[in-house]
Amino acid sequence: MLFAASVSPAAAQVPNDNIENRRVLRLEETITSSTTGCTVQRSCVDERLTGKCIEYHNDQWFEFTPKTSGRYFVNIGGQQCRDVRGVQLVVLTGTPCQPATYRVLSCTSLGTQDDVFVTLDSLRAGQPYLLDVDGYLKDFCQFRLQMSQTAVGMPVSYFPPSPTRLLPTDSRIVELSWTLPDSLAGTPGCRVMRREIHQYRSTEVHYVPVRRDTYGRPETTYTVADTLPGPGIYDYQVVTTRADAGPAPARLRQWWYAFGTAATMPLPGTAPRRDVVTLPLRKYPNKARLSVVITDPGTGRVLLAQQLINQPDNPRQSEVAVRKWQDAGLEKIAVEITVHPPRGDFFTDRLLLKLPAPAARP
Repeated sequence: MLFAASVSPAAAQVPNDNIENRRVLRLEETITSSTTGCTVQRSCVDERLTGKCIEYHNDQWFEFTPKTSGRYFVNIGGQQCRDVRGVQLVVLTGTPCQPATYRVLSCTSLGTQDDVFVTLDSLRAGQPYLLDVDGYLKDFCQFRLQMSQTAVGMPVSYFPPSPTRLLPTDSRIVELSWTLPDSLAGTPGCRVMRREIHQYRSTEVHYVPVRRDTYGRPETTYTVADTLPGPGIYDYQVVTTRADAGPAPARLRQWWYAFGTAATMPLPGTAPRRDVVTLPLRKYPNKARLSVVITDPGTGRVLLAQQLINQPDNPRQSEVAVRKWQDAGLEKIAVEITVHPPRGDFFTDRLLLKLPAPAARP
């Protein structure tokens, strides 16, 4: 196993703290390093090239030159960090310590200590590539790094969650649905991973084998229910498993659920009105076709059904007037949002939202 061994934290500054002493990586070689004690050569980096992706604090340098052109994976595992955040990675080409020549191929902030991989497509044979590893948001981390033609771990995901992506719920039971695309029909199964935002790593809470009919054709739609262990903000991911000689694991869906006290926190952009509920439409792609159906969870009666084209920059599109439902004595509504993105397969999110307490009548 690539990331099975445990190691003691490194105490001294690594030699490749400076770009002129960058560590040369060999294909499939696994190295152990640490960001503790590292400094930044400000003349060798330019944060304008990476935007908000990275803030340099304690970086170190590596170099990799593929012998053949094609797809490669940067496998990062075995992280042991002071904080939850983990490391961040920039992959670029150019002349070392001449930022004007740099071209950034990938910029990734992990946000967890999960074992993950970063995919690098179409690398050129004989072309040197620079890798810069730093502690995310000034974290200090020990880690293992490998350049490989085989992905290990989970694909990287977005972090931290945007408040507009949070799905508030006051139920401990969440229902997760996803679709298996034809391109991944050969995968043996799907892992459902869960992590509370303050936890270091994700945990597999369900394994769902791919079901096949008598002709060997895979079923495409899957749903599981999971029970949240307590109040908090939870990251769920559905990741395929890799068959022998099959494609790298792929993330099919990702959700952020806010349960309990976290579910009642006001989200930026939400109007403090008691007669309106704001749906999390900004999390969906621009110009996606949305079908929104709102029902009474007690009776199943449809309260509202509408079709719309998503406009994330229009916050009023997400607002739903609820006063008549409050007047009818409802405390919760069930919301089903079916999303048809401009590209890719459709999917459905199901929410149970608590209505705000009605304002006092004059």
